[in-house]
Amino acid sequence: MALASRFFPRFTCATVFKLTPLSTQHIPRRWNSSAPTHPKISSIVDDISSLTLLQTAELVSTLKTRLNIPDVALQSFAAAPAAAPAAAAEEPEEEIVQEKTMFNVKLQSFEASAKPKIIKEVKSLLGLSLVDSKKFVESAPKILKEGLAKEDAEKIQKTLIDLGAKVDLE
Repeated sequence: MALASRFFPRFTCATVFKLTPLSTQHIPRRWNSSAPTHPKISSIVDDISSLTLLQTAELVSTLKTRLNIPDVALQSFAAAPAAAPAAAAEEPEEEIVQEKTMFNVKLQSFEASAKPKIIKEVKSLLGLSLVDSKKFVESAPKILKEGLAKEDAEKIQKTLIDLGAKVDLE
């Protein structure tokens, strides 16, 4: 205490740790409090603002059930897309087949005589060292490249097949 009063002579322990109850403190409001409101409304607002988070959640769920408010507040927006499938059901259904755009190139196996050529090609494709490329090729089946466009994947597949490897596109 002596140290605190020496460095901060204006503050004493009583003034630093003086707590007042929330009911007597003036809490600034976000809304314009000068606008006239009905006393019943202001008492409800004061009661609601004094609730805890759990009590507020319980209040909201009780109001929803009592006033028959659905969980989705903007149901009219959600109902609009639901109408489109109903119209589509009247027409004959056509299967829409989406073509894959991203492919993975997977090295399945290789001929023993083509192993050095495949190691060199894997080294140039992946930018690995010769030792790492050899370990990669010997651990087949393994994914060589992921997320390639169809043209790129087919180009790599053709190159490796020409060298003597078995390659799949996934």
